[in-house]
Amino acid sequence: MVVRLRLSRLGCRNRPFYRVMAADSRSPRDGKHLEVLGYYNPMLGQAGGKRMGINFDRVKYWLSVDAQRSEPVQRLLFRAGLLPPPPMLAMGRKGGSRDMSPVDPMTGRVITDGEADRSTQKKKPEAEAD
Repeated sequence: MVVRLRLSRLGCRNRPFYRVMAADSRSPRDGKHLEVLGYYNPMLGQAGGKRMGINFDRVKYWLSVDAQRSEPVQRLLFRAGLLPPPPMLAMGRKGGSRDMSPVDPMTGRVITDGEADRSTQKKKPEAEAD
């Protein structure tokens, strides 16, 4: 049995709410699960509640027993600070060759040499003013 960490959709139409689940890989998305590990609310209401809540101890346990994680769960665990950033490659166009330039994991934008130069240029005038 292969255990997979994935999202299960709850909520109404156009108002999704997800639970982070540990489930058998053969079970359906909203079907039988082994354990509920947390929740993720992509649409915050006007009350401004929490966007995400995860039981880190149980997630670490499932990762230690080699549970696979889906891509959305991997992104959530990265944002929560539990995993290192996933390897990201920029894609020129659908079906085309992959560009091997680095991508900022927080924004999803390609990091170019010009952006690095701009950040150093901003710091130089401050140093000259002193």
